[in-house]
Amino acid sequence: MKTKENNASVKDFIENVKNERRKADSKVLMKLMSEVTGKKAKMWGSSIVGYDKTSYKLANGTESEICTIGFSPRSNALAIYGVTNFSNKDALFKKLGKHKLGQGSCLYINKLDDVDMDILKKIFKEGYEQSTGKC
Repeated sequence: MKTKENNASVKDFIENVKNERRKADSKVLMKLMSEVTGKKAKMWGSSIVGYDKTSYKLANGTESEICTIGFSPRSNALAIYGVTNFSNKDALFKKLGKHKLGQGSCLYINKLDDVDMDILKKIFKEGYEQSTGKC
């Protein structure tokens, strides 16, 4: 698995995001995810800003770790990870605003202006608590 927690600078990564909207939105996501998790941001691989860590089993039976929640400011959208697996998700996603759901636990948002930020924070909280067993 190449997406591992590392000591690369989150601040430098965000400052090097070329799209100014993505850079600004990334700073907002960092603040929200820090508030929800109480954790400090860490780089995972070369392009994911993650919070906390979760162990899981691979198909071959070995265990691996990934960030519990996180995001990547991709060129076509903000990719948000670890926030789509909780019991009342359908109701919250209906209220969120313009978004797409991907495979696994991926949420894609073009820009934060397209979504209700209070609902997004609730989604982060619910997704994080479900993943950490704190619900």
